[in-house]
Amino acid sequence: MNCEVCQLKELEVEHFEIREVLRCILHTIVFHRALGLVRPKDVDLELFEITYVQCGDVELEKKIDEKIDHFISWVEKHPNKKSQICLSFYEVKSKQPSWFTNKTERLYWEQWYVNLNVTQHPKHHSSKSHHTKLVVDPGESATEERSCRRAMVEASLREVLFQIIKFVNEKKDHVPPISEGVIYFPYEITIPSSSDSAFGMDMIKRMLHSGHPTMLS
Repeated sequence: MNCEVCQLKELEVEHFEIREVLRCILHTIVFHRALGLVRPKDVDLELFEITYVQCGDVELEKKIDEKIDHFISWVEKHPNKKSQICLSFYEVKSKQPSWFTNKTERLYWEQWYVNLNVTQHPKHHSSKSHHTKLVVDPGESATEERSCRRAMVEASLREVLFQIIKFVNEKKDHVPPISEGVIYFPYEITIPSSSDSAFGMDMIKRMLHSGHPTMLS
């Protein structure tokens, strides 16, 4: 089985923006890969002038929020580091049981990599000097700078949403047949481990376990 991979554009965000940005991206992906009857729910972001759609599934929202909480905890322990979340869709297939293998295996057919660069905004200081009477009000300039930065983040987030929609519309051949009564494809959300290398090894082990090395491409 061919596994399609989408590397989303990296977003530079501040700590307080992580939750909203990840909710927006992850729910958008899951909504566009929903199969059965869902109850679309429009959600307006508080930090940005953007509206996205959720599936209206309380259990799904809970699972995504739990993963975001874990990711935020990781970020707090690893400040000023670029990070990545992987949302994977897979099929569960039965296989020939043996002494060394399980009776089922996960066949990954699509993976989305959400790339974030979490930064700490520098503090502003007034430009007072013993050699000049000129005093610059930091409040006005700081507000203007943050407003400009917020607009840039919003524009970048919109680009990511368009990237998701473009990918979904163009990549369809690899999507497995739909089973009757199924609303969502099985999925998992992977966040970094205690070390960056551990996260990479986890992903490689999981793909190798599926028995489909083409996923590494």
